Amino acid sequence: MSRTYSIGELAKMFEVTPRTIRFYEQEGLLAPRRQGQKRIYREKDRVRLKLTLRGKRLGFSLAEIREVVMMYDAMPDGNARQLKRLLEIIAEKRAELDRQLEDIRLMRLEMDDVDRRARDALGQLGEKG
Repeated sequence: MSRTYSIGELAKMFEVTPRTIRFYEQEGLLAPRRQGQKRIYREKDRVRLKLTLRGKRLGFSLAEIREVVMMYDAMPDGNARQLKRLLEIIAEKRAELDRQLEDIRLMRLEMDDVDRRARDALGQLGEKG
């Protein structure tokens, strides 16, 4: 029999609240079995939660996360179309991250310029920064 987890175990494992896990369940990203009122999560749910949280950290939308999770579920039976779509999503996110990195780089340059000007102005006033 494969390993199972309680909501508390998963919450502790991934440092999230049980409410977060229930939210992802409501969104269809997790599908635990139930024994009465108790939720029983399988290894598949643990991996889906891991993918979901990683996707969230990387800025994926819930729809994108759902798509990736569905592709994970289809593997190793995934077809070429699914795998190509996964690669498209990854490429889109990579491009978005590259744009964000460039924005951050430019913002830092602008901040460096403002910092230099402020220090120069303080120096002219006889103050030290």
